[in-house]
Amino acid sequence: MKKTFLFVFAALLLTGCKFLDFDETSGIYTREDMYKTYDNIRSMLTNIYGYMPNKDIADVSSALRDCGCDDAEYADPDASVQYFNNGNWSPLATVDTKWDLYNGIRAANEFLESIKTVDLSIYQYDVKYQLQMEHIKYYPFEARVLRAFYLFELARRYGDIPVPLTMLSIDEANTIEKTSFDKVIEFIVSECTECAENLPQTYVGMLDDEYGRVTKGFAMAVKAKALLYAASPLHNPSNDKAKWSAAAKAALDIINYNYYSLDPGVKANNSTSPEVIMVVMRSESQSFEKNNFPVRFTEGARTSMGGTFPTQELVDAFQTAAGYDITLTDKGWQTDDPDFDVTKPYEGRDPRFANTILANGMPFKGSQIETFEGGADYSATRSGLCTATGYYLRKYIQETTSFTPENNVSNKHHWIVYRYAEALLSYAEAANEALGSPDATDGTLTLSAREALNQVRDNAGMPKVDGGDSADFREAVRREWRVEFAFEDHRFWDVRRWKIGADTQGRISGVKIVRKSGGFEYSRFTVESRTWSEKMYLYPIPQNEVFCNGNLTQNTGW
Repeated sequence: MKKTFLFVFAALLLTGCKFLDFDETSGIYTREDMYKTYDNIRSMLTNIYGYMPNKDIADVSSALRDCGCDDAEYADPDASVQYFNNGNWSPLATVDTKWDLYNGIRAANEFLESIKTVDLSIYQYDVKYQLQMEHIKYYPFEARVLRAFYLFELARRYGDIPVPLTMLSIDEANTIEKTSFDKVIEFIVSECTECAENLPQTYVGMLDDEYGRVTKGFAMAVKAKALLYAASPLHNPSNDKAKWSAAAKAALDIINYNYYSLDPGVKANNSTSPEVIMVVMRSESQSFEKNNFPVRFTEGARTSMGGTFPTQELVDAFQTAAGYDITLTDKGWQTDDPDFDVTKPYEGRDPRFANTILANGMPFKGSQIETFEGGADYSATRSGLCTATGYYLRKYIQETTSFTPENNVSNKHHWIVYRYAEALLSYAEAANEALGSPDATDGTLTLSAREALNQVRDNAGMPKVDGGDSADFREAVRREWRVEFAFEDHRFWDVRRWKIGADTQGRISGVKIVRKSGGFEYSRFTVESRTWSEKMYLYPIPQNEVFCNGNLTQNTGW
């Protein structure tokens, strides 16, 4: 049986400002003790993994970040994720701050310092000693990549950030200055480049056959992702082609690595898919389904508002199976697809639609979804816990989860951090911008942007994107990002790195479905008007951190 590398917190949590010293007085072990045995060293590394961000906003509502953009609405109007949408966001009322990632960074710095002097030779006659030493040699590189990944997570939220690379004293922590975004990316790239050369492809076949650990592929992925963000309009206002070229080359390195491949099956919750490069694995639970099942399938377990409801804007991003655009208006569906049946608008769509969204008439748990007026999954008010948009979430949902007392079933959830399709779309986007054409190649970028994009579409069962200039292709790639990675924590960030918030975040829509004799009548309606301003491209630094450290100048507009 293969074992899972569980991400659990060791009892090393820090308090107060974010860079405090290791506290040896609060537990039964000293810092020296924690590096005297293999198991303790492994626990120290596991603690660093424990800071891997979830896909949700870290509040009691467990709302997906997609509810803070035009892909979804969250059921509870008072949930903190709504601050992204209603203008109540501020340095005093923060959302998804992840400033506590500095705890993870400090844990990595402490680990990297302490691992230098580890000597376990006293155990050399143990039967597992050699295998354990084989593992430990990777530990520093795992810690460095995790540190780089946490810095990226902070930088994409805040832009310029502090970059502590040693254990800081309180005085040092409270005076450290910001490093520019570009310099942060340079450090991430340097770290990941070196670590990738010293990490294995997989840990399967080694001690414990572990999944979910930092590999060569993930180090390459963090590098490619960081460079893509650095090249994007938010951080590349002059459209420096060299930045796009570097991003494309990093993505091409993953493609040419030839270790990962596209998977036509479902990747969500599938840690062994050949497409998955990194997942965050969680133990069995029912909370995600409790929040996101249509309420009648929760058997009364959900008593408060919850639920991620996809928007009509996201639904409209999914083309017909023949590759035609289709849009819902206030007078019904419009498409140029001559073979599409507008009386059955959720059939004959991009196959990814059914893996992402539950819509009226779709099968679910031995029943059919009914979001038409008066249907079993419809409510005229949000207080009914039913969909606000006419749609429910499908991706990541474990349908076998059950809340019935006689057949109570929980399931594990594996949240995708990076998969191979992202490398292909990163390359398609970056190569098009670097070379000025979706069909161009050069001595370094030997794959055309169009070929990379169409590999993803072909894997999904969609026709190729043909024709059009660089601007047309840019829009095609952006659509592909949206549908391929819906609810995988991309759209929220893509809106920001592309700087399209003003055009996309002002309103979300839903579908009104009325049952008529012989069929249904569909129309579009406005679910919610939302607030957007330029300052929202970056997060506000929490005010308590600014109070602690006067060198943490607040981001513009906040």
